[in-house]
Formats: sequence, C-alpha cells, structure tokens
Amino acid sequence: MQHYFLKQSLVVDQIVELPTKIKHHFFGVLRSQPKAKLELVDENHIVFQAIAIDPELGTVKIETQLDRQTDLPVEATIICGLAKQSKPELIVQKATELGVAEVIFIPMERSIVKWGSKSEKKIERLQEVAVSAAEQSHRNSVPNIRYLAKLTELADQNYDRALIAYEEAAKQGEKAQLVQNLEQLSSGESVSCVFGPEGGITDTEVNWLTDHGYQPVGLGPRILRTETAPMYFLSAVSVILELSQM
Repeated sequence: MQHYFLKQSLVVDQIVELPTKIKHHFFGVLRSQPKAKLELVDENHIVFQAIAIDPELGTVKIETQLDRQTDLPVEATIICGLAKQSKPELIVQKATELGVAEVIFIPMERSIVKWGSKSEKKIERLQEVAVSAAEQSHRNSVPNIRYLAKLTELADQNYDRALIAYEEAAKQGEKAQLVQNLEQLSSGESVSCVFGPEGGITDTEVNWLTDHGYQPVGLGPRILRTETAPMYFLSAVSVILELSQM
C-alpha cells in the first residue's frame, strides 16, 4: 500500500485533495482507480488509511486511523563528515529506513569534498531522498536533513547522550561504552553520534568533541567505511532500545 506524508492535520471521514506531486504519482504514475487504498501521515505523525475517490480531482477519503508507530523510541541523530560522490544520498536513504530522526552533514579536516555555496541545493536533494525513503519504509515521520558549516557549531546542539564513533577506541578493545550509553536512554530522549569522513576523525576534532561532552565509543573490532558506520550505530539503537522491548 502506498504511503505518503501530508503537511496538514487529518480526521476520519475527511475528504482530502492530494498535493500535486502525490496526486501525479498515485493517480498518474500508478494509475490508481477509485476505491484504491493508500496510507497518509499527517503533520502530527499520525497514520491514516484512505480510499481513492476521484482521480481527476485527486481526492481521497480518510477511512480509519491506524495505531502504528514505526519510528525509533529515541530521537537518534547521526552527524556525518562530508563524504565523496553519492555517499551522502546512500547514508540518508539507509539511515531513514533504520529510523533516524535527523542527519547532519559537516565538513571535517579530512573531508575531500566541500559543499560551500552548494550546500542549500545539496540539502534540498537529500531531504527529497529522506521523504522517498520514509514513504518506502512506512515511517511515521520524515527525518530532518541539515548542514553545519563547521564542527564547532555542534556546541549549540544538545543531546541526552552525545557519542563519537572512534576507530582508535575499537582498536584498543573498547566494547562496552556504546551499549552502556544506549541502555541508559529512556523513551523520548535523544542520542547523537559523530562519524568521520573517509580517513576518519582527527585527534584535534576528537579532543574538541570530548571537551564538549561527546564520548568516544567503539563500533566493534572491524574498521567500517564512512557510509557503513552510521548504519551499525542505528542498528544497535534498534536492537537495544526497540527489539529487546518487544
């Protein structure tokens, strides 16, 4: 069943005219006919089942409210050093499927690429990727995608738990800090984790982050690529805080 996000509140029995882009996809591309079913998520992150009425007008009727929560029980943010080529899109797509609440991209000392004046268009494109991935994975919300011009801007961000995925911690055999930090989180709290670009995080960056409350954690004994490490982290969040509670 198709799953779309609307920027409005919904109630049962309401007749809704779909936005142009959604109307084109549902009635035009998919050629959906009257009585076809779809899911709509309103601005309050509530999921509803709707039924198609008029393909020409693009109208649907809200039938029922669905009791479904597919987002993680905590607000998980990944903070990623700028990576090459299409890796940011891959990170956003897969992180959205795994339940991330926010993705922040930052140029770091070892970042090969620089977005500069292109950052606004880059973020617009990545936000579209997040919407598509959230629809595909039937999320209750779409992650927010942001760009910070420098690492020091993280000083203005507040999280209940702030972590650094640091390969040196893994090399030294550190195994417990990630699990311990995640197990201490309660539903509704926030956690962030910083990931370096290709080449990793420099000692200077790690020192600044630790001075501002970020704790280095290992992600197992293997060295992970910049696009793989965030997925490891989000999977750990799901296993420890979501699956273990089911």
